[in-house]
Amino acid sequence: MTTTRSEDGNRDKNEGSGRGDGYEIDTDPDRLDVGVVHHWLSTDAFWALGRSRDTVERSIQGSLNFGVYAADGTQAAYARVVTDRATFAWLCDVYVAPAHRGLGLGVQLATAVRDHLAPYELKRTMLATLDAHELYAKVGFTPVPDPELLMILSSER
Repeated sequence: MTTTRSEDGNRDKNEGSGRGDGYEIDTDPDRLDVGVVHHWLSTDAFWALGRSRDTVERSIQGSLNFGVYAADGTQAAYARVVTDRATFAWLCDVYVAPAHRGLGLGVQLATAVRDHLAPYELKRTMLATLDAHELYAKVGFTPVPDPELLMILSSER
């Protein structure tokens, strides 16, 4: 069983792996180990290598955050969602610590995000992935039907 807590502090029970593994998913940003999240993203996540601590802190402040915590309280995984809570969401910075990989936490985390966003009745929730298409397909994500409609304004040239 995995427990999630919404931004208002209310706890909701979500089905976890069914293994009684003791992992908990929580949306309380005050519970995040920002130093650990920064380390993961800036040193091991190919999409965020070198990201500054300030950037990570600002991204956390402007996002809906999901922390996954082991039974001993240490942070095991992280994801954040950029959303207006009305029409659109972008799932990003999904990371599972190496010591916790292979346990199904990625699917649990993506499922918790999907279920948390469901009441908002968003028109679209998007993400970008290089190598985890199968994981996200398990929770309902599909390829963009008309990618030629999408454009990007990037600071990277």
